[in-house]
Amino acid sequence: MSHRPSSGLAAVSTALLAMSRQMEVRDVLKTIVASARELLDAEYAALGVPDDHGGFAQFVVDGVTDEQWKAIGPLPRQHGILAAMLHKAEPERLADVRKDPRFEGWPAAHPEMSDFLGLPVRDGDETLGALFLANKRCAKPAGGCGFTAEDEELLGILAQHAAIALTNARLYERSRELTIAEERSRLAHELHDAVSQKLFSLRLTAQAAAALVDRDPARAKGELQQVAALAAEAADELRAAVVELRPAALDEDGLVHTLRTQIQVLDRAHDARVTFDSCGVRALPAAQEEALLRVAQEALHNALRHSGAARVEVALVRRGQGALLTVTDDGRGFEPGAVRKAGRHLGLVSMRDRAGGVGGRLTVTSAPGRGTTIEMEVPGG
Repeated sequence: MSHRPSSGLAAVSTALLAMSRQMEVRDVLKTIVASARELLDAEYAALGVPDDHGGFAQFVVDGVTDEQWKAIGPLPRQHGILAAMLHKAEPERLADVRKDPRFEGWPAAHPEMSDFLGLPVRDGDETLGALFLANKRCAKPAGGCGFTAEDEELLGILAQHAAIALTNARLYERSRELTIAEERSRLAHELHDAVSQKLFSLRLTAQAAAALVDRDPARAKGELQQVAALAAEAADELRAAVVELRPAALDEDGLVHTLRTQIQVLDRAHDARVTFDSCGVRALPAAQEEALLRVAQEALHNALRHSGAARVEVALVRRGQGALLTVTDDGRGFEPGAVRKAGRHLGLVSMRDRAGGVGGRLTVTSAPGRGTTIEMEVPGG
């Protein structure tokens, strides 16, 4: 296998594009490390993100097998060369890291490393992490370092863009956490309003049946039948809410299967007919699949709870290298402009944020008496 390094603008561009496609912090870290190792043709690469207790919150490596990593043991502490990278702005280029006075050794299972290149990943004055490379795959000058000044410059460019990608990923995760909290609050409110009303009606109807059982058995029987119907409705409301609350098994089942399963449950739980169709959809990055799923759930929630629709159709089809989601209902519809002016959003802001967060776009088409169509298109990974 050739170990010739990638070179030039094309290689740097490939590395930067790979980082920009990731939305999850862990994925961004792994992409940074793999890109740096390939770009500079090193045997090992690592990136450590410090915690507030003298250790590392995350430490991602490339070039070390899973078995080696497990044998090495706990995450390293912030000491020696690692600490230097976190507390100074300048890069370090060493001919042999083992001969540096700050070197404090490593675990028995740790691979042997010699020449070393490291530098901090910074966002302004904040150090987000430290990036390390070891064992340049090249003929090394006697007593010299295999990593060159050009390598140092390339890694510096990569680190600057890594800081941007890492900051964006952190902002995305925080935004998603806030959105999840808002969704759970909304669902709790929906549960309280819908299920509590059903249970209150059920209680009153059961009391009426108890009062009638001796003097009017026929009416008591009718009231008990109403109790059964109300209990079934309450169970349906709970089942529909659980579908929205339960984390989707996207990793195991994929977007198409997850959507189909949830829509089948909603079809059973509501009077409206809910259908799903898909065609030619390819696997997408995790962030895009989650965004599509959440927008579908929000659109279905609006259609089934607020529109009075008799039929809701969901379709997911391939669009170029990406996908197009369409949720159409035959409900009462609304005037999108009037909804915005009234300060009501029907989840549209959240849906647009989700689409924009993964490089997609959301289109809402509706009019009073003409139903609603929501489309979300996302690019490929």
